[in-house]
Amino acid sequence: MSIYKDITINGLWKQNPGVVQLLGLCPTLAVTTTAVNGLSLGLATALVMAASNGSVSPVRRFIPNEIRVPVFILVIAALVTVIDLSINAFAHPLHKVLGIFIPLIVVNCIVLARVESFAAKNAPVPSILDGFMMGLGLTLVLGLLGAMREIIGKGSLFSGLDLVFGPAAKQFVLTIIPDYHGFLLAVLPPGAFLGLGILIAARNWIEIRKAAKTNVPTPQLEPALSH
Repeated sequence: MSIYKDITINGLWKQNPGVVQLLGLCPTLAVTTTAVNGLSLGLATALVMAASNGSVSPVRRFIPNEIRVPVFILVIAALVTVIDLSINAFAHPLHKVLGIFIPLIVVNCIVLARVESFAAKNAPVPSILDGFMMGLGLTLVLGLLGAMREIIGKGSLFSGLDLVFGPAAKQFVLTIIPDYHGFLLAVLPPGAFLGLGILIAARNWIEIRKAAKTNVPTPQLEPALSH
């Protein structure tokens, strides 16, 4: 079970694609204007990563090394098409908001990197877990960044929830700051850079504190004085 624990910790924290590997910055910076947008694209990416890893791993021995990358991209493209059409069918307003960034999952460095570095070398079950956890780690970053920008920029949280669950979900939108006139910088691209920098700094600060605690020398006892 230790391998599954390591995969989970790596995906969510140690090798988090959003704040450690810094992959997929295009959707990270462009889509995270709200928490709902960030979480939606993150979950779509997680599903694609889990499915692509699970599809490549069983046939990895039958794929010639010379054409492995085109084959991987073809598999990822097929799965992204399924996700794209599903969102378009069941959540069309959200599909209009996310726009081109759903098809761009095909060329997202995170997806191809995990297929190449993990799924092509490991069994199906660990590969599926690795893809999903890496995607879930990215989803957490997108959700947090979107929530930060939405609260500071609009004073609300979960706006656009009706795009996913229909008009009845509008009642679940939270007004964090009443009578707030907004802060435009937060919802513009510079706000995304600043917000991501804050998340990276917070993660690095936690790691530095953790390392400092583990490296604290054991206090030495004073030698007893002879009488």
